[in-house]
Amino acid sequence: MRIAVVGTGYVGLVTGTCFAEVGIDVTCIDIDVNKIENLKKGILPIYEPGLEEMVMRNTQKERLSFSNDLATSIQGCDVAFIAVGTPPGEDGSADLKHVLAVARAIGQHMTNYVVVVTKSTVPVGTANKVRTAIEQELEKRGANIPFDVASNPEFLKEGAAIDDFLKPDRIVVGVASQRAEEVMSKLYKPFLMNGHPLIFMDIPSAEMTKYAANAMLATKISFMNDIANLCEIMGADVNMVRKGIGSDVRIGNKFIYPGIGYGGSCFPKDVKALIKTASENGYEMRVLKSVEEVNENQKSVLFNKINNHFKGELAGKTFAVWGLSFKPKTDDMREAPSLVIINKLLEQGAKVKAYDPVAMKEASHTLGNTVEYGKDEYETLIDADALLLVTEWPEFRSPNFNVVSRLMKDKVVFDGRNIYDAAEMREKGFVYYGIGVKQQVEEEKVTLG
Repeated sequence: MRIAVVGTGYVGLVTGTCFAEVGIDVTCIDIDVNKIENLKKGILPIYEPGLEEMVMRNTQKERLSFSNDLATSIQGCDVAFIAVGTPPGEDGSADLKHVLAVARAIGQHMTNYVVVVTKSTVPVGTANKVRTAIEQELEKRGANIPFDVASNPEFLKEGAAIDDFLKPDRIVVGVASQRAEEVMSKLYKPFLMNGHPLIFMDIPSAEMTKYAANAMLATKISFMNDIANLCEIMGADVNMVRKGIGSDVRIGNKFIYPGIGYGGSCFPKDVKALIKTASENGYEMRVLKSVEEVNENQKSVLFNKINNHFKGELAGKTFAVWGLSFKPKTDDMREAPSLVIINKLLEQGAKVKAYDPVAMKEASHTLGNTVEYGKDEYETLIDADALLLVTEWPEFRSPNFNVVSRLMKDKVVFDGRNIYDAAEMREKGFVYYGIGVKQQVEEEKVTLG
């Protein structure tokens, strides 16, 4: 088979590379000339573990190629994936201009039957708009070329995208014809050898499945953060509560870790888009509105703890920040809680020294030189008044706390991901703040009088 993937961002590049990995002939297409030239040299626009090596391997084997020429690349393809961005508008709706531009281009240049697949996260009804755009261009050409439109939402976790694609929990495909189902079955056959389910459904249901999945995961996160905040008020330990409810198979132990809010390219955008879609159709998503509100508030929780500890006197203080990306194993800074925390500190006149294993270059595009970037995590601690653990990278889990103590001005730790044990930290002499856990014993005594 031959496929074209239009868009070489996170979804498009992973999709194209993984299809090439199983022997399919793939052309990845993008209008950005510099991006394509870099990809030909093995320079990737994103960080994803294992992806660079896979791109290089399949490029060398000539199964994977990159091009700016959609007109030529689309000819003779069996499947064309649309994997361009759908950025949120000011009202929260998904902007489909890039998706529809690609659809029109396909209609202008296709020469044979092709299944046009929306891989981008798009609202219900987008497939119909894609079909209309292609039909209009074919009509302008006076061409009578058959085609199908399908929906194939991605369920990739940043930091584990390759495994998610090659060993999927499920593959969801929305189709409207038997011919399209047969083509998509053939395309995904290499991924079904180990029993991974390929689920066919109607196109609107497939489009909704992506939003519903992300909305449910976002709901679990915001629910647990709400519980964590109540735990602090009531004197309970959310880590114990999490273990207690996570053992219930109906709930499960995933996405119930409290923290400082979700970010990234999917959850915030998709929750907003689903709320907007419902509103446009006369329905109010009351639960999701609360999920979004809780998440926005949660991004300020760590700053509020810092502000309370220092009694509002943050000017001139130095804060070490460990982790900038919205989650480990990615350089994605979109909607990252670190940005909210750092900007609030800077607004109060504080100094911030930050370190992230891969995201500092990306962070500098937003933060510029307002932040000092360390060569490693320990350099950020020199004369710091407090350490802020923001992203739970594995290398932050077991630092040398003797070195940490020696470098810091004051032994204060604000753990935004609860990766350290509160009792152990206090035994080591640190003032420790977590999310949803009891604060210092001395503070409790003062409160109790």
